[in-house]
Amino acid sequence: MNKFWLAIVALLGTILPAQAHQIWIELADGQKAVVRFGEFGENLREASPGLLDKFGKVTATLVSPKGEQKADATKSADGFSLPFAAAAGEAIVAEDANYPLYTWKQQDKEARNWFYPAARLITGFAAQQPKLVLDLVPTGQPGQFKLVFKDQPKPKTKVTLTTQSGWAKEAHTDAQGLVSFEMPWKGVYVAEVSVNDKTPGERAGEKYDAVSYATTVSFVQADGLPPIPAGPAAKPAAPK
Repeated sequence: MNKFWLAIVALLGTILPAQAHQIWIELADGQKAVVRFGEFGENLREASPGLLDKFGKVTATLVSPKGEQKADATKSADGFSLPFAAAAGEAIVAEDANYPLYTWKQQDKEARNWFYPAARLITGFAAQQPKLVLDLVPTGQPGQFKLVFKDQPKPKTKVTLTTQSGWAKEAHTDAQGLVSFEMPWKGVYVAEVSVNDKTPGERAGEKYDAVSYATTVSFVQADGLPPIPAGPAAKPAAPK
């Protein structure tokens, strides 16, 4: 990377440490949408057999001015294929509400958690209504989003905007749940946010101590500087 790019990165963002795995939605060859699982900023897409096999049931909804179309995703070798794409003015939301509960130790005490991944794909920044439990929706202003959790604005929460090269920028939502980003590069961006809800509950007869919500929103920026090239695709986790 030459001095010009280094200066731009220093001003506008940085290469951040690895974030937790998430799902995001992308358009495969401009055709049907695919839900990926991995690390977008590390060019990592998990595969099957492997971590993709942990998912219970990925469902999606195409949201358009004509109405909504719901569908179950079909697992492939490197993601979950959807039977539709998103044209201009449309959006797609997806989630897996059945990801297996997992147990982990916290201060010598075992806790049972629920990982709840979700994603949104947008084709523009026209204002949208939330559809997910934890949702990051455009407000009508380029680069601005509103974070909504359980139908209420979520303030003071970190949101990370990332490109596939690993460039990223962090910001926090304000008192109204709003957050804004500069988008210097052309190409695909994924914004990620997570919230740990320590409210215990029960799902399908299984008790849990907390829910870890993780949501992304992906979009394409048509204008800007030429994007920093992505690194080589990272190797998916080996099957266990």
